[in-house]
Amino acid sequence: MKHVILILIALFSVELSAQKTIDDLLKQYNDNGVPYISVEELAMPKTNAIIFDTREPKEYEVSHLKNAVCVGYDNFDLASIEKKYPNKSEKIVVYCSLGIRSETIGEKLKKAGYTNVYNLYGGIFEWKNKDFTVIDSQNNETENIHTFSKTWSKWLKKGKKVFKKDEKQPKNSKKQ
Repeated sequence: MKHVILILIALFSVELSAQKTIDDLLKQYNDNGVPYISVEELAMPKTNAIIFDTREPKEYEVSHLKNAVCVGYDNFDLASIEKKYPNKSEKIVVYCSLGIRSETIGEKLKKAGYTNVYNLYGGIFEWKNKDFTVIDSQNNETENIHTFSKTWSKWLKKGKKVFKKDEKQPKNSKKQ
């Protein structure tokens, strides 16, 4: 009986170690070019920041953080951002589904001279997983979250998953 218990403990330990965390995922794809801000810190009433949603407009329309501005990813327009947000010392928080695409946009902002840029740790998925509110294109609270694809949807634990099968997938390595 003692051997059976030890085998079960060993199998359970292996299974737990095989499960990837959001932290593991972000370490795999990101190079920490933009510091993270937690969802709890961003949700604090005293946190005053411009919030950029770096997902595509069709994702933003399904749901987004309140007061977030959709800046997109594929068609991100830095010149437009610089014109609309000329104060490069203002606090800016970028986010996407999990924090991968938003790091790329955050790095572009930093290279353009923005000095106070943060990446929302775990993105909108972590925001929803921690029970914070998201709104739809009519500013109504919603449970719907665009999960980019079925592959990425496993990271959303709360809310209703919305995705399309033909979405592109990020490359499986850190940025070059």
